[in-house]
Amino acid sequence: MAYSVYLKKGEEREILRGRSWVYANEVARVEGKDKNGSLASVYSHDGRFIGKGYINHLSRILVRIFIRDERETDDKEFFIARLKKADAMRKDLALGEAYRLCYGEADGLPSLIVDRYGDVLSVQFLSLGFDKRKELITEALAEAFSPEGIYERSDAAVRLKEGLEPSVGVLYGEVPEKAIIEENGVKLYVDVRNGQKTGYFLDQKDNRFAVRRYCRDKRVLDCFSNTGGFSMNAAKVAREVTAVDISERAVNEVKANAELNGFTNVNAVCADVFEELRKYRREDRRFDTVILDPPAFCKSAAEVKDAYRGYKDINVLGMKIVRDGGYLVTSSCTHYMTMPLFEKMLAEAASESGRAVRILEIKVQAPDHPVSLTDGETGYLKFYVLSVDAR
Repeated sequence: MAYSVYLKKGEEREILRGRSWVYANEVARVEGKDKNGSLASVYSHDGRFIGKGYINHLSRILVRIFIRDERETDDKEFFIARLKKADAMRKDLALGEAYRLCYGEADGLPSLIVDRYGDVLSVQFLSLGFDKRKELITEALAEAFSPEGIYERSDAAVRLKEGLEPSVGVLYGEVPEKAIIEENGVKLYVDVRNGQKTGYFLDQKDNRFAVRRYCRDKRVLDCFSNTGGFSMNAAKVAREVTAVDISERAVNEVKANAELNGFTNVNAVCADVFEELRKYRREDRRFDTVILDPPAFCKSAAEVKDAYRGYKDINVLGMKIVRDGGYLVTSSCTHYMTMPLFEKMLAEAASESGRAVRILEIKVQAPDHPVSLTDGETGYLKFYVLSVDAR
């Protein structure tokens, strides 16, 4: 007998508005018996059908709803239709050959991530229910999009909360050691097997193009450069670009990407960014444009205070080495660092740095990472362009 989940009185309101997550503390009772990870039906306190989703008794998110029609079920045809619909929006926006094809909750398939890098798909199964249907979803992806290969990158820490171990490897076809994509007119190697996340950070694609207006004929510093997405976009128009990252692998990939594009104006430095910026400050070395794209400084609400200090420290350092009249491009991919909190931090950083700072642009993640109005966790990226002047 399949699971039937009954909510406490009044707990259905947000779910009826579209929220996909059903928390364990919102549930009055669970009836029936089935395997963990099976498809469960969710009902209001008075028995009204709300939706279906995969259940996991090991997670505080008991059910992730993705079916709202009681007549529908999770067969291959369902997944093909849902994935094709997600892809159709990206095609309509002419996002090129590299984009996020499916963004979990925002595309009605909670915890499923699919990124396209040319003819290769990189996939993450981040919850128990979707992990159990890995083979079925792989078949649906292969049938819907005919890729050369599908590679699994289910190595995100969030899987541990679902009782899942990391899982990586080829799921279908052949996957090259590295794919080559084109982004905003520059070529980039993507290491699907070993790169960050699914191989590359697609969410900053539009923002990387946007920085070019602040890099034209400028001396640019790209901090936390990773494989050089911002560096390559800047190098297209800049006088010179210095890319700094603590990872030797990332620095070597910056050099490889510069060579791939024939750029001779890129210098890659392997160093701790905080220490390197302090060194530039001591040397009174200034840049026209400084780009800060750090990794997430916190993974939970409990870590926000420490993350705030980290963001402020790096932004103070960044502001201090921007020349008078230059630009600071700064971002945060930490969901818990909200936009108002990020702006508060920037105001404090400006005060501590002794610089006059104005906001020129505010952006979010690229449109292949749509933000659900009911699943707030889908919105996370803050991207600010600031003018920095001497007081």
